[in-house]
Amino acid sequence: MNIKRIILAAVGVWLASTAFRLLTCGWLFNWIYQIQPIIWQDPANMAAPLNLILNYALGLVIAFIFVFIFAQFAKVLPAKGVRKGINYGLLVWLLGAFSGMVTMPFYMDISPVVVLYWLIQALIISVINGAIVGAIVANKK
Repeated sequence: MNIKRIILAAVGVWLASTAFRLLTCGWLFNWIYQIQPIIWQDPANMAAPLNLILNYALGLVIAFIFVFIFAQFAKVLPAKGVRKGINYGLLVWLLGAFSGMVTMPFYMDISPVVVLYWLIQALIISVINGAIVGAIVANKK
């Protein structure tokens, strides 16, 4: 296991995830959070410095976990390089985001449109992050 590649991949995943979230949730599709019922915190609370720092720090920790698990299971995943990473991203999405969110509207007061948006967003970023990890960790030069 190449620690430099893991660190580089984790930072790449974190940057891609952060940029994607800021672009989609913070700008292009921020209207989705106006769909009733409104269950979100006040924007001022979400933008508080401590909340932002903790959010970005936890995002970095999650990126390291994503990359570390890929490094542990890369040998048993099909394909090579970027394709191996994309397969991993799809697997993570199926086991994590999809299985965790698909039933949310049945037991939470949340719009099914928001959940569908989250599922699509999670699929896209999981594939992107998988490709990043595959390109950096699985491609041995």
